[in-house]
Amino acid sequence: MEELKDKLESSYIVFENELNGESDTPVHKMRRDALENFEQLGFPTKRNEEWKYTNLKPILKADYKLFPKQEDDIEFKDVKKYFLNEIDSYKVVFINGVYSSWLSETTHQGYDICTFGNALRKYPDAIDGYFNKIAKQDGQAMVSLNTAFASEGAFIRVPKNKVVDKPIQIIFFNTTNDREIMVQPRNLIILEQGAKAEIIERHQSLNDVPVLTNAVTEVSVGANAELHYYKLQNDRHTSSLVDNTWIDQHRDSVAKFSTFSFGGRITRNNLHFGLKEENCLTYMNGVTIIGENQHVDHHTLADHLVPHCESHELYKGIYDSNATGVFNGKIVVHKDAQKTNAFQQNDSVLLSDRATVDAKPQLEIYADDVACSHGCTVGQLDEEALFYMRSRGIAEKEARALLMYAFASDALGEVDILELRKKVNMLIAKKLGVNLDFEL
Repeated sequence: MEELKDKLESSYIVFENELNGESDTPVHKMRRDALENFEQLGFPTKRNEEWKYTNLKPILKADYKLFPKQEDDIEFKDVKKYFLNEIDSYKVVFINGVYSSWLSETTHQGYDICTFGNALRKYPDAIDGYFNKIAKQDGQAMVSLNTAFASEGAFIRVPKNKVVDKPIQIIFFNTTNDREIMVQPRNLIILEQGAKAEIIERHQSLNDVPVLTNAVTEVSVGANAELHYYKLQNDRHTSSLVDNTWIDQHRDSVAKFSTFSFGGRITRNNLHFGLKEENCLTYMNGVTIIGENQHVDHHTLADHLVPHCESHELYKGIYDSNATGVFNGKIVVHKDAQKTNAFQQNDSVLLSDRATVDAKPQLEIYADDVACSHGCTVGQLDEEALFYMRSRGIAEKEARALLMYAFASDALGEVDILELRKKVNMLIAKKLGVNLDFEL
């Protein structure tokens, strides 16, 4: 861990030299401050309460290439299956952290769907107003590390009362043939008053060379705006992801986030919602299905700062072989946040005696006129239901799959893009090792 930390700190000079004069800007002052914060904090360890059940040490031993270059020999046929091809969409695509114009379809007609690097050059008002203003760095080493090197990622800005006419796919491909790589994408999403958008985000390695991604996404959902955001995580067993997403919601806004974690070696999702003005509505849903030598950690926060807001959270997990899962969901209701409705539920099924899950639902309530609840269950498949299905002629493997489909179905309720729902269903069936000819 210390070797990688030292390498990152020493490589910062190289990073600065490639900024072409940008090193004198206010943004770079934020970068330098973030690097100092990371130097003080270091990588999180299990001694940190927030990282008690997730050990990054095994993936921090590699000699990562920190500034990988885009591979030129990637053909569309090699990556086609990772897109949602059944629908027309905007696409912002990166290869090894570098923007790929020929795989992308961006626009500035009516709204800006482009890259963070482009925004740094052309939209200083958006950068000054939102960059490093939503994601917090206090005690957040991985956010600070990303901020220190923030230079590229997706930038989406939807003006007042505009509706994006088709979904937006943000895809980060990683491929290298020589050594391990580390990438740190920075995304900035701004929905102004009354705006609407649907976003699908994916990180995907194209070979088995180890990859570590440390991503930060800052999101502002303006008054009366509505955002549907889907994270599809189905990477190779050699790839690890630390995904930090911070959302600020404003008056009468709606934000729906769905996270599907099916692949990768170590996946850590930090999802933080700040409900900053009245009548916000928040949905957090997640489905995790993992197996041998896989680890997924969901850390969520619904921070109710003002009255009359509502948050709903539902996470389902299925763990096989020696898989390990973590769910730490926190709801904080501040003193002034009267009339808050906040609900949280986390359910897990263990398919193996070696699989484990650590669950820690948390409620911190400082107001007295609220309706809040949280629940957590961990168990096995219902043997009576399994026996009933087998007595009706359904083979054991298919019966188990049907029960697991039914278990996970509630958490898919907020997927409004039909083609994405079909894709997620297909991935679930593949993870369960069956072919089922119905839609959940």
